[in-house]
Amino acid sequence: MEDLDGKVALVTGAASGIGRAVAQLYAARGARVVVSDLNVEGGEETADLIREAGGESEFVRADVSMPDGCEALVAAALDRFGVLDIACNNAGIGGDLAPTADYSLEGWRRVLETNLFSVFYCMKYEIPAMLAGGGGAIVNMASILGEVGFANAPAYVSAKHGVVGLTRTAAIEYGQLGIRVNAVGPAFIRTPMIASLEQDPAAYRALVDSHPLGRLGEPHEVAEVVAFLSSDRAASVTGGYCGVDGGYLAR
Repeated sequence: MEDLDGKVALVTGAASGIGRAVAQLYAARGARVVVSDLNVEGGEETADLIREAGGESEFVRADVSMPDGCEALVAAALDRFGVLDIACNNAGIGGDLAPTADYSLEGWRRVLETNLFSVFYCMKYEIPAMLAGGGGAIVNMASILGEVGFANAPAYVSAKHGVVGLTRTAAIEYGQLGIRVNAVGPAFIRTPMIASLEQDPAAYRALVDSHPLGRLGEPHEVAEVVAFLSSDRAASVTGGYCGVDGGYLAR
């Protein structure tokens, strides 16, 4: 299936995990992919993997927690490929764990800048580029914690709720102008972000058991949903939140 053939896609946070899986699947479906991350080694590796598989990819280092970083990233994509059709705003961090009153101001700022502000900054520059090209599709990476609370993660939960709200707002604003905007909400996925939990068997088992499927999700499973929402097969889908959660939110 090459339902993204000829499209140009941008993926942030693509050095590993879900972002890498999305970038690879975009390329496998026919898109030319701009891979972005602060992690140069990982980002270059993702781009190399795409090229080795016969795809076309360019790595651009960018700090998407800063508006000028996002502006330069979109400009680089346009300079390289001339158009921007698809964006997956995936960059994010887990942040510290602490009760709300004990959460550090620096930790709060860092998580909000990386997980929420970056999505706004990226869309601020992606949307004009897409409008100039006649439209496009944006998928923002939220989380199950964009729908529910989670003790000791006030910054992460707040950021991901914000991503869902921002997604819905932009979808309303730009739907009639040819841009669809959706959010994807993964549960706990087997990525480097949660790899350390495997060192505590009891904690890991409890985490797995919170998912009715009885396992954690895989990055490629999230990527499949992102690729669908990015394609014309989802032409009537905008302003949506799609959980990829193994049933977590059904409890």
